[in-house]
Amino acid sequence: MKHLAAALTLFALQTVHAQQAPLDLPDFPNYPPPHTELEEGAQGAIYFASASPFDLDVILSGTTATPTTGLGYLTLPQGVEDLAPAMVILPGSGGIQRGREHEYAEFLNGLGIAAFVIEYYEPRGLTQDIDYMIRTAAVTEFDLITDAYAALELLSSHPSIDGARIGVVGFSYGGMASRLAMDARIHQALAPAHPGFKAHIDVYGPCFQVLGTKATNGAPLLTLRGSEDASNDLNACGEREDELRAIGVEVTAIVYPGADHAWENEAPRAFREGAPYLQGCEWHYDEKGVPHVEDQKLFEYGLGSSRAQRIEARFTSGARLQKCVKFGYIVGRDETVRARAFDDAAKFLEAHL
Repeated sequence: MKHLAAALTLFALQTVHAQQAPLDLPDFPNYPPPHTELEEGAQGAIYFASASPFDLDVILSGTTATPTTGLGYLTLPQGVEDLAPAMVILPGSGGIQRGREHEYAEFLNGLGIAAFVIEYYEPRGLTQDIDYMIRTAAVTEFDLITDAYAALELLSSHPSIDGARIGVVGFSYGGMASRLAMDARIHQALAPAHPGFKAHIDVYGPCFQVLGTKATNGAPLLTLRGSEDASNDLNACGEREDELRAIGVEVTAIVYPGADHAWENEAPRAFREGAPYLQGCEWHYDEKGVPHVEDQKLFEYGLGSSRAQRIEARFTSGARLQKCVKFGYIVGRDETVRARAFDDAAKFLEAHL
């Protein structure tokens, strides 16, 4: 729920990890070899070849990213005679939550759509017993996007899935990744031989990043947000959506009056007093994929920096965002909004997938 930038800012402001010793990151797990293609009936836990670029500049430059064996959970719809469409599901920064990602997969299966829930922390050695702030610092939205495109390619090999009709949906952190993944430069860098995602859904993803997207593959975007969700700056979100419309993207933007954040989560609605978010700061990416805030480079490291160096450098970047950090918003189950969001997503997918 708490997105990366705000979490990192809080981390830095509290001077956690203000230390001289190198950051001690966990090793990646020793998973089975990733699948190169999928067989008839394959579902459940699926391992796939991915990477951990960490930053946009690594993706755009073609620099070799840390190889990663990804993990996802595939469920297939019942009773579909022809090839089924599919959706890749990207969780929020809290990871897979009760009431949300797997339940969303069930919802999609009921529409005749296969669903692939990405687990992006565990494959990078970040289990649930590791501090939330460390987990969000060590995995970025560009890691999620890389997983999503890797999953897109593998799912396209499944005998029961139509590779030309695969979309992506994300929640919060994952919603941001789903929207940013529309950029044609990222698509061409990560999956140049594939036509790309057929549809994108951003569910309450923060909107502080200005990627400078100039082209997409033409797929439509649905955004779902709450009017009272402080973690989403609705003015900024409207600007991001208008930027995509200006380059020809069909954007359907829905804001639910009175709705807050993470309305699918099983946890009851509650005000999270210490939950941080950004308001009033935008990250503008230059042509090389380096973010700037108010014309100053946000992170002081070069293209050749390792993943560990990049993670450690981010722990000291919070002071540059200090004036934009706010605290407190409502998170939790809202049955009415959940039902409306499911209905709106169903209509969008029926029209575009």
